[in-house]
Amino acid sequence: MFTKLLLLFTLGPLLELYLLIVIGRQIGPLPTILIVLATGLLGVFLARAQGFLVLGQIGDSLRRGELPGEAIVDGVLVLIGSAFLLTPGLITDTAGFLLLLPGSRATVRRLVLNRLKRALEEGTLRIYRRF
Repeated sequence: MFTKLLLLFTLGPLLELYLLIVIGRQIGPLPTILIVLATGLLGVFLARAQGFLVLGQIGDSLRRGELPGEAIVDGVLVLIGSAFLLTPGLITDTAGFLLLLPGSRATVRRLVLNRLKRALEEGTLRIYRRF
């Protein structure tokens, strides 16, 4: 797990930097910076709207006396997508938008829930607790 995180936090930013340099050479530095700023601003508005939508879904489920399982997973995915959009770069922006848009988020939610279900059935779900 540590190795995967190390690779993610070292290779990810390097790949982002490389892509920004390549794009900057093609279209120029100012348009590249404007693209990053525009995706960040658009992402903030989308994250806010989707966050409130998910909170409303959670409230509706609770008012009906149901557990808001899918809505909670959606909330976590919106949170992760928002964090991706706060990170400068086009790869993370793309991942962030995929997690914020309801259609693609539904696909990711199904994958996450299927994986959690499989891990529970196989008894391989590990929750780390350190005190």
